[in-house]
Amino acid sequence: MIKIRQILRLHTQGHGKLTIAVQTGVARNTLKKYLAAFAASGLTFDQINVLSDKDLEDMFVKPDDKPLPEKLLTLFSLFPAIDKELKKKGVTRQMLWQQYRQTHPNGLGLSQFKQYYAQWKAQVNPTMHLEHKAGDKLYIDFAGEKLHFTDPKTGQPQPVEVFVSILGASQLTYVEAVMSQQKEDFIAACENALHYCQGVPAALVPDNLKSAVIRSSKYEPTLNETFADFASHYGTTILPARAFRPRDKALVENAVRLIYSRIYVKIRAGRYYGLTELNVAIREGLEAHNNALLTGRNYSRRQQFEEIERAALMPLPPLRYELKKQLFATVAKNGHAVLSPDKHYYSVPYRFIGKKVKLLYSRHTVEIYYNYERIALHRRNRTAYRYTTEKEHLASTHRFVSEWTPERFADWAATIHEDVRLYVLKVLDRKQHPEQAYKSCMGILGFAKKVGHERLIKACQRALGYGAYNYKTIQKILELQLDQKDVPDETDQLSMPLHDNIRGGGYYQ
Repeated sequence: MIKIRQILRLHTQGHGKLTIAVQTGVARNTLKKYLAAFAASGLTFDQINVLSDKDLEDMFVKPDDKPLPEKLLTLFSLFPAIDKELKKKGVTRQMLWQQYRQTHPNGLGLSQFKQYYAQWKAQVNPTMHLEHKAGDKLYIDFAGEKLHFTDPKTGQPQPVEVFVSILGASQLTYVEAVMSQQKEDFIAACENALHYCQGVPAALVPDNLKSAVIRSSKYEPTLNETFADFASHYGTTILPARAFRPRDKALVENAVRLIYSRIYVKIRAGRYYGLTELNVAIREGLEAHNNALLTGRNYSRRQQFEEIERAALMPLPPLRYELKKQLFATVAKNGHAVLSPDKHYYSVPYRFIGKKVKLLYSRHTVEIYYNYERIALHRRNRTAYRYTTEKEHLASTHRFVSEWTPERFADWAATIHEDVRLYVLKVLDRKQHPEQAYKSCMGILGFAKKVGHERLIKACQRALGYGAYNYKTIQKILELQLDQKDVPDETDQLSMPLHDNIRGGGYYQ
């Protein structure tokens, strides 16, 4: 095209055909054809000079003037398959050229192979300058133009956002309507996209959405903590698109332009009464889009995905991600932190008493963190004003107290003697709530160490005869050594304990 411009400029300046042919090195017959086309166009040199090379080629170079050699025709027919292979990890153009030369020994050399491939690539996909490897990246964005469904209650149109994602190598596209760009809807759409692709890419590339990136930066953007946790659950990473770098977002922005013409046009022709109905219609248009042949290729996005990218994706985890919310609380002196929405208390290791901790909670779990370290994990319990406690979290004395139960005291007493067990059960039965008798039982059974098993057994047997069931009775019997008497006599009576609220035996005389 440079020579054509030079020929027309020299001709406009008044130079003869022979002079122009010598200076440009163009055959005179070819030169005559160019000048005849120039005269037939009716345009001036200045008007032609501002045309692009492609327009200039269309005007001056006829298809009959540029027949392609058979070698080149064969190579161009191989480029769609070569382009597909190049998306696989580890595959290079030199490797594919070597394979090409094995089947076509008289084919083109490496430099010409690369040159013609670059020309073919620019023609079939002129906007795509980045090479995408299979299973590498999933590009994410929201369409600028919203869709609508009709609210069945009010009859008014309800605007919705449209989430779009596209795999870099196969260009498999996913589209879904969501109520907002908030992180709950955004993360749910991202998760649906991964399940639509039936695998996880090495990286997610979102635009600088607030749901994904809190603060953009050229070197180290600040990610939304919930979105980062979502990526961690799926074993992938987040690579936010750089601000003011169109190449980082070209693929997904092109996908958005395509869905405007291939999905939006069809959607607007219908009427939908809810988000689910709208997404069903979107899915129909999406499948048609993914199954349509790519420009200049004999295969579709879906075929390319099945052949080169599906196997390169990482497997999905067995469980879906549970969106977590967070709040902060101070650990109380009893070693528990409260989840205020439920008014339920969860234990943490006792060394964190008085510390401010972060609670991350989902529908089923509650995680408690201190300085980025998870210190407790509990099943969520929504019962208000109750405690969920792990024994390992308590100090040794508190742990012992937390294990007090009627069965524990009965079993302990049984190891001493059956009569001691019966007495302890009587003590427990006398109280409205067993916990009221726990300290009495502790005191009674503690006498086994102080006075020995034999004396405690006899004291309990004598107290069972009295029908008095409390710690004071056993204490008095042991102090007065009544347990050492074989047969009770008339003087063997327990004196009534002194107390300000007791009137005494002489009050009624």
